[in-house]
Amino acid sequence: MTFLDRVFDYCGKILNGEIKAGKKHIWAVERFLRDYEECQSDDSLFYFDEDTLDDFYWFAHEFKHVEGVLAGQPIELVDFQLFLAVNILCFKKKKNGARKIRKVYIQLGRKNAKSQFLAIISGFITFFGDEKQRVFIAGWLKEQSEEVYEAIRSGINTSELLDGKWKEAYSKIEILRNSSVIIPLSKEARKSGDGKNPSVGIVDEYHRHDTSEIYDVLASGMMARREPLMFIITTAGFDLNKPCFKEYEYVSKILDPDQPQENDEYFAIICELDKDDEGNLIDDIKDESNWIKANPIVATYEEGLTAIRSELKVALEQPEKMRSFLTKNMNVWIDAKPLGYMKMGKWKAAIIKPKDVLPYPVFLGLDLSSTTDLTSIGKVFQLPERKFIVQQHSFMPEERLQERINTDNVRFDLWKKKKYLTTTPGSVVDYSYVEQHILDMRDEGYNIIEIDYDKWNATHLVQILENHGFTMVEIPQMLRHLSFPTKEFRSGVYRKDIQHFEDPLLHWALNNAVTKTDPQENIMLDKEKSVERIDPAAAIINAFSRAMSVGPQDLSNHFLNNWSM
Repeated sequence: MTFLDRVFDYCGKILNGEIKAGKKHIWAVERFLRDYEECQSDDSLFYFDEDTLDDFYWFAHEFKHVEGVLAGQPIELVDFQLFLAVNILCFKKKKNGARKIRKVYIQLGRKNAKSQFLAIISGFITFFGDEKQRVFIAGWLKEQSEEVYEAIRSGINTSELLDGKWKEAYSKIEILRNSSVIIPLSKEARKSGDGKNPSVGIVDEYHRHDTSEIYDVLASGMMARREPLMFIITTAGFDLNKPCFKEYEYVSKILDPDQPQENDEYFAIICELDKDDEGNLIDDIKDESNWIKANPIVATYEEGLTAIRSELKVALEQPEKMRSFLTKNMNVWIDAKPLGYMKMGKWKAAIIKPKDVLPYPVFLGLDLSSTTDLTSIGKVFQLPERKFIVQQHSFMPEERLQERINTDNVRFDLWKKKKYLTTTPGSVVDYSYVEQHILDMRDEGYNIIEIDYDKWNATHLVQILENHGFTMVEIPQMLRHLSFPTKEFRSGVYRKDIQHFEDPLLHWALNNAVTKTDPQENIMLDKEKSVERIDPAAAIINAFSRAMSVGPQDLSNHFLNNWSM
């Protein structure tokens, strides 16, 4: 049986269920088979190079395991790894022989030989390439970069074929034949711009990257390369606001045959347990037959299964460990932080296309925060049948903008450009801009019922707005007052009675929000425990606490009846 035959046999077992796989893994197999069939046509822009698969297998065989029960034995690529290799390396362009695939996204459970596979790929490209190759390995932390680099160094150090054909100095491997190099990037490289002109970029554990900075540096530096190869390798994570989750969503659409998203130059494989359309896990984590969905290598041998059993036992006994088990071992994205307020998958499900909200009554909420921080106006529009649409607009001192971009690791500058955020001159928020924004809304015809505010730091602005004729209502920032609207707002989002127009700043704030609870299970958003800013979310809760009532009449009795201790 040829190595290509092994790949086809593996695909057949995935499709007929002999090897259990998640739906996105199955989609990747179906995509490969379609691509292979299409490239047999004379009209295709691509051809299939089977010899490259053979070369890659035998090159990998030169590497030896350096630890564990197989230490000292040659690496034998399993069928799953051959499937990865055939997709990444064997489809080529007829016009110049360059690889078709330029980007790769691999998401697997931990300990599924990701670093080993990347080490073999990196060695294969650098040692066999005719031109000078530059491979850069980029983790968010230095030790992450060094983990893959060490796997490469250890692997080529065990090869007799490669003996004397490379050298290492100052954490840089150089291949003597073509002067190719393999270099781990430090965290500081994101700022210095090191890593120019890469031919291979490896972004390891992307779910831990707070921003896409280092990915962008590598990707933008590849423009002049004939056949660049950009890798993202990761497990799942629990922060849906990080760039990895956005990439995960994008490649999921590429894989989904029912989605119009196409990208012939992007290979993706996602091995995870399956969820339903609402984002709920439908695979039983206690069913060991499901583990292979996220662990295509580890779950095929007894030692690997034993390790997963041990991790699951700990997670079941210590619930605080369950999030880590689900993300690292079952490769499932978790859409809420510990004590997190909102399941962000539910929030995304409440997105609607922009519509004219001018005809609807609107309650405004104010969260003025610190004069040096984010200040927000929450907007809650009352629709018929107790439906609501929510929006926000925030303000930040211009002189603090870059500082906040650096400390919060989010693109406030882009949000400013898209008019979700206004910067005010100087180093503190100029509340006259908040005042003017509200006056502009009234001049544009918005029916502002009232303005609901947190009194902290608000005395002067409240007086000004009252002088303009607005009804001002203080919202007490206490558990007994905010618990009911905080819970009801979340429930309304989950029921899709509360909808929004996909504001990334508001998404970020809600994703940051965590709650505090008293013994009576009252809750409110907790600014002290929310490490990143939640001001837009707090402003909307202030407004919603009033808008949720039937109309703009006096709601004193409503407060007393529903929020009393």
